Amino acid sequence: MCLAVPGKVVEIGERDGTRTATVDFGGVVKEVCLEYLPDLRVGEYAIVHVGFALQRLDEESARRTLALFEELGMLQEEFGDPWEAAAGPDGAPPSPAGGAGGEAGGGDGNGMTEEARQ
Repeated sequence: MCLAVPGKVVEIGERDGTRTATVDFGGVVKEVCLEYLPDLRVGEYAIVHVGFALQRLDEESARRTLALFEELGMLQEEFGDPWEAAAGPDGAPPSPAGGAGGEAGGGDGNGMTEEARQ
């Protein structure tokens, strides 16, 4: 699921000619594009969706929303560790498609061949 999540701007900069911000989403910090809100400032809150700040938001609404998302486990779902999410229930990566047994093409299950590991 992709959510529009409120976050607080902690730093503003530029990357490849595009205005960006470092945004804190209740402890998770991400880089965000500010092209839709070019006048957003450090300390302000914005709704962010797929890496774009879309709408300014007041602090009280942002905090309430973040608290609700946290309570519902939605922040972990949205920002959780992708490696953890991809791992199977025992922490191991899922079996490759195509059946049990060894890896096709001499790989190690992580996309690396014997030659690439050397």
